[in-house]
This record gives sequence, structure tokens and C-alpha cells, in this order.
Amino acid sequence: MRAQPGTDSAEHSVDPGERSAAPQHRRVTSFRTRRSTLSDHQHATWERRWPELGRVARSGADGAEPEPLDTAAWFGRSAPVVLEIGCGTGTSTLAMAQAEPEIDVVAVEVYKRGLAQLLSAIDRAQVSNIRLIRGDGVDVLEHLFGPDSLTGVRVFFPDPWPKARHHKRRLLQPSTVALIADRLRPGGILHAATDHADYAEQIAEVGDAEPRLRRISAAAALPISVQRPTTKYESKAHTAGSAITELLWERS
Repeated sequence: MRAQPGTDSAEHSVDPGERSAAPQHRRVTSFRTRRSTLSDHQHATWERRWPELGRVARSGADGAEPEPLDTAAWFGRSAPVVLEIGCGTGTSTLAMAQAEPEIDVVAVEVYKRGLAQLLSAIDRAQVSNIRLIRGDGVDVLEHLFGPDSLTGVRVFFPDPWPKARHHKRRLLQPSTVALIADRLRPGGILHAATDHADYAEQIAEVGDAEPRLRRISAAAALPISVQRPTTKYESKAHTAGSAITELLWERS
């Protein structure tokens, strides 16, 4: 999955302790494996704040499924929860969470450097309504959230995998959208955005085909904000002539 608009490309390295204890069927993923290094400041912030604000999405001992998240305990309150899949370095994540302090945001990203940048920004801004998960968004949806548990799911600028032979790696396939619909509570919102025209067509087709979702406009009265900040990446896309497509559905 691409980095969040307005961010540098994030990188990923898997620590030995983060690998599953048992061999499992390898699912096609929507992200590319990369390596990264953190700055001294990022590393220090990670060591200090990650135990409180972050966790790794992985199978339990001997491949057992992990327990679903207790978001009320993790955030220390009961509030609507939004899951952002592929937050990159979190430019939009932070701004939208600050604009909606009554919403709790769980941001998922596979790349440690991106999460470290967001964690440092959270620390500087002293934002209390964001938690971070390092892992694959589909795994998080499958294992860490139950049906009707989310008020919103955000997927901003996922990797378009433009070559036809790689389209199977795109995140928003029918099975994933069906899983999102299951995890959304009635009235919950799926908000997707992309600057890739072909992927926008696919996302629209898949979302419209999911019977539990109804296409809506940003003008509707919604339980969460759908106003994203314009990031540096997005500004470059506009300059290059790439149109940004926003897609919204409501769970029936």
C-alpha cells in the first residue's frame, strides 16, 4: 500500500519476534515489503509511546487467533471507532482526529517508519484519540474487530497496483469490501479516495455491488467527518492532472 498522501514513502521491516509462530497459508497482500531505519528521535519516541498507543496485529501462540480489541479499555472511554487502513505517515489521520476529538481512531499501517512518524506527531500534539496497529488491514478486520463494531472505515490512496497482472493485489476487492460492510454498524461509513482512475472505477463497481452498502454523497448528514486535509502528495497529483475520486457508502 502506498504511503499516505503528503508523506514520504514509508518502509517496512519485520522483526523476527513479529512473525507468526506457526506456518500459515500465504494470502496475497496489498502492500510491498520494504526495509527502514528510524531516526534517533523516532526510535526514542517509539520506545516511550508504542507500548501505550500501539500494538502488532499477529496470530497468537501456535497460530491461535488473537482476541478482538477492547477499544473502550484501550482508549479509556466508550466512543465511536473509525478504522483507517493504510495511514502512511498519518498526515490525514492526525488532522481528522484533531478535528473530531469525540471519535476514536485506530490507524493501521504495515510500514514501521510511517507509524513512527505518526507516533512522533501524536506525541508532539498530545492527541489522545489515536491508536496504532502495525499489520495488514485485512487481518485487523478479520481478527481484531467484530460485526457491527465500527462507525467508519477509511481507505485513502491505497496502492493501485496499475499493471493488470497485479490487480489481484488491490486491497478493495469484493471479499474485503464485504468484510468491511460486516464490521460497520448500521449507518456506518466507508470512505475511500484514490487518484488512480482505473482503480476508482473498480472501487466504485465493487462498493456498489455490495448489498449492505448504499452510495451516498458528502452532503449527507453523517456520523463522522469526510473532510480530508489536502496533503502535499495530493497537491502534486492535482498539478500532474490526476483527478481525486472520493467514494462514500453507508451501511444499511
